[in-house]
Amino acid sequence: MLTPENNQTEIMRRESDYKPPRSLEHYLIGRPLSTADAPHQTIGKRVGLAVFASDALSSTAYATQEILGVLTVAGAAAIGLVFPISIAIVILLIIVTISYEQTIHAYPGGGGAYIVSRDNLGESYAQVAGASLLMDYILTVAVSVSSGVAQIVSAFPDLDHLRIEIGVVAVFLVMLINLRGVKESGTAFAVPTYFFVVMMFITVGFGMFRYLTGSLGVVVDPPEAHIMHELAPITAFLLLHAFANGTTALTGVEAISNGITAFKEPRSRNAGITLIWMSIILGTLFLSISYLTGQIQGVFSEEETIISQLTRTVYGNRGFMYLATIGATTVILLMAANTAFADFPRLSALAAGDGFLPRQLTFRGSRLVYSNGIVTLAHIASVLIIIFNASVTLLIPLYAIGVFLSFTLSQTGMAIRWRKIGRLKEGEEVVEPGSTLHYDKSWRFKMFVNGFGAVCTAVVMVVFAVTKFTEGAWVILILIPALVAIFFTIHRHYKDLARRLSLDTFKGFPTRQTRHRVILPVSGIHQGALEALRYAKLLSDDVTAVHVSIDPAETEKVQRKWKSWGDGTRLIILDSPFRLFVEPLLVYLEEIIDQRQPNETITIVVPQFMPSKRWHYALHMRTAEVLRRELLSKHGVVVTDVPYHVHAEKEHTL
Repeated sequence: MLTPENNQTEIMRRESDYKPPRSLEHYLIGRPLSTADAPHQTIGKRVGLAVFASDALSSTAYATQEILGVLTVAGAAAIGLVFPISIAIVILLIIVTISYEQTIHAYPGGGGAYIVSRDNLGESYAQVAGASLLMDYILTVAVSVSSGVAQIVSAFPDLDHLRIEIGVVAVFLVMLINLRGVKESGTAFAVPTYFFVVMMFITVGFGMFRYLTGSLGVVVDPPEAHIMHELAPITAFLLLHAFANGTTALTGVEAISNGITAFKEPRSRNAGITLIWMSIILGTLFLSISYLTGQIQGVFSEEETIISQLTRTVYGNRGFMYLATIGATTVILLMAANTAFADFPRLSALAAGDGFLPRQLTFRGSRLVYSNGIVTLAHIASVLIIIFNASVTLLIPLYAIGVFLSFTLSQTGMAIRWRKIGRLKEGEEVVEPGSTLHYDKSWRFKMFVNGFGAVCTAVVMVVFAVTKFTEGAWVILILIPALVAIFFTIHRHYKDLARRLSLDTFKGFPTRQTRHRVILPVSGIHQGALEALRYAKLLSDDVTAVHVSIDPAETEKVQRKWKSWGDGTRLIILDSPFRLFVEPLLVYLEEIIDQRQPNETITIVVPQFMPSKRWHYALHMRTAEVLRRELLSKHGVVVTDVPYHVHAEKEHTL
């Protein structure tokens, strides 16, 4: 191992005075924030509900519809089962909420299922959880935006042919808002979120009033129901299928546990309270919508959503209240994508920090958000919207499996964590990478809650995988292992690179450099080439210029000028009968490299023309860039660019 010999090394530190100049980016996403502004970019409970709960709350717009879509095949007799199934789903919601509330306090640093799995189940399970969650967030954007588009089309059927265009524009609009930072995006989305909650409570409240007074009625001019020609019997499997479809209402519940660090102090407390608020609102709205859907005899249809049917039935027309409710629903569905935009970058940054995703995802942009993750999410989600034609029904089978797989892993990990806590003595403390273990006398009850929740979510996941396998779920079952394999490939690369670059195995530099050879490729003899020659001679006395001869007449000019301007430096002419420049030069350099002595350094000095205007690049071959790219892959050489700028005569000097 090499030990630094000079203990008197001076280290100085100063703050840069540079401030980014104004640009188009500033007008789109705001002025750059300094690192010192980070503590001021956290959010409170009210804004946190808008940021992290929009996904879960928006699922009330389609969860009932998904239950109905399964039960429709069994005829009108099965429609009455929508509400009982919804009750069972809410019970599961309570279990999952309790589980994640425990997770929030156990892992105040955030990360949710990924961190819980990493600390309690091992790295492989953590990557499965990470892959599931990342896919979930991508699909959240695609499903939510597609559902929002469906609401727009329900109100304005003439826009049906613009489904994809509206969806893609909405995704990039949400992307721009999120690039402005968590605090600003949360503030921007707070009003629409609470507007949706108020409008939905007014709608279901008025609907319940009309039902109790006997004036509610049923759907007038219902859309054509999508049913099979032959009715299917009501079986346990059918009920499980409907239950699994309805559990899409739970998607987004885990979001708060992943983004705890976005909250103000005390983070865990604020995040936990926000989670409880979200679950209460979600459960109430979901049960109300499911109950009223049964009373109005709503039907499953791609042409008109259940929310649209319910709203126009409650208000009796497509007037102001209908448009306001549909508008609020559309906005919250589009905003549900915001939850994914808040969590995807954070989770990908965590995985990247552990070395399982590209390091670029850990970069915080000018607004202190993980901008690379935000942009990546927008592009992938847009591709999905295009591929699946902005159809919620086609996207849902892909959606829920990843969600419930992460639920299952998270709760299993928490159950194991409680088991570890149960083995501690009172007052004993064990520090783990993601949390600290303290003895808890109620560990058995908490372990049971998490264990039971894990079993329930695992059953839902299996039912989803089986029932939706032919509808596209098989894609997810292939993609998750593929993503995990990619993650570990990336991780092995980073570990191998770290091992190779480690100072632990560095033996130090040679005590004496015996030779430094410099190779200077020249295409012609001009001021730029002479500037590169001057620099090359500063590096070493052993300089060799190399010219690849393609045109004999041009080569003759090069030789003649070099005798006058070459300053005694030897010139090697490489004849190229096939008129190639880079390849013959690389062959020559490889011969030099093969003959390199152990203590010898070879430097390739590449002259590179830099035009004064960008459009001038199109007028030049840019051979230097091609040569440099090829040389950088060669082991044992140093590549140095010597740019030469051509300006007005009065500005140019050698």
